[in-house]
Amino acid sequence: MGKYITKRILLALVTAFVVASATFFIMNMVPGGPFLGEKAVTPAAQEALEAKFGLDKPLSEQYTTYMNDLLHGDLGPSLKKRGRTVNDIIATKFPVSAKLGGMAILIAFFVGVPLGSYAAFHRGKLIDNIIILFSTAGIAIPSFLSSTLLMYFLSAQWGLLPSKGLNSPACYIMPVIALALHPTSYIARLMRSSMLDVMGQDYMRTARAKGVSQVKSIFKHALRNAILPVVTYLGPLTAQLMTGSFIIEKIFVIPGLGSEFVGAITSRDYPLIMGTTIFLAMFIITLNVIVDILYAVIDPRIKLK
Repeated sequence: MGKYITKRILLALVTAFVVASATFFIMNMVPGGPFLGEKAVTPAAQEALEAKFGLDKPLSEQYTTYMNDLLHGDLGPSLKKRGRTVNDIIATKFPVSAKLGGMAILIAFFVGVPLGSYAAFHRGKLIDNIIILFSTAGIAIPSFLSSTLLMYFLSAQWGLLPSKGLNSPACYIMPVIALALHPTSYIARLMRSSMLDVMGQDYMRTARAKGVSQVKSIFKHALRNAILPVVTYLGPLTAQLMTGSFIIEKIFVIPGLGSEFVGAITSRDYPLIMGTTIFLAMFIITLNVIVDILYAVIDPRIKLK
């Protein structure tokens, strides 16, 4: 397993290098520059700003400088948020998004898995149809619509919850529900289909024929095998939710990393775009390695080579 983890770490570094290089050159291929939108900026002032941040140098030199700084963990200064570095912005904004995303992931897993399993064991019955109906609706409804409906009824109409910010525990309820709705529904559908497939396997029929109790057959045999597709889905899902959702953060006025990333794109803050992109890529790669290791823990038949 040690060799496998080392190999995946080396591949992660290569992937990060490719992502950083591609993002750098793509951003510099876009016409214009980060200071063209500044108000009342004279050509001389614009040249001075470009010289200050090294944007007047040849592209190859800019690339070499950036990659050298990246190797030392320096993501550079923000071009728009003067006096702040990309490292500082990510360190400030990521915990906000991670907290919301972490809550949504826990809800999605601990609600979606039991719902999908329960629907599978009651296949074709009324409760199965109800779960399928609501999970399909949860997948189909976009997050901006579910957020708007939650805000309209729970805040504007009934006044039960605050509509913006994260000033109190109650402020987390609506954005977490909006974030968790789609993954909960998807996990429920995924778990149902996976559980139905496992229940039809020969070893499950053999266990029942030997008189193994239903509870033991579910938790010892069915659940451990059926949950593998869910574990696969949790890797990219965790990275997606914990690094921020622009729509949710915009609607509920949450100062997270998602809104910061989109704001960087619109303002062409090159270092912030590249820094957040590399951070997201490394986060996804790390979680995928963890998921692969969890495979061997959940199912001993899987060997990591």
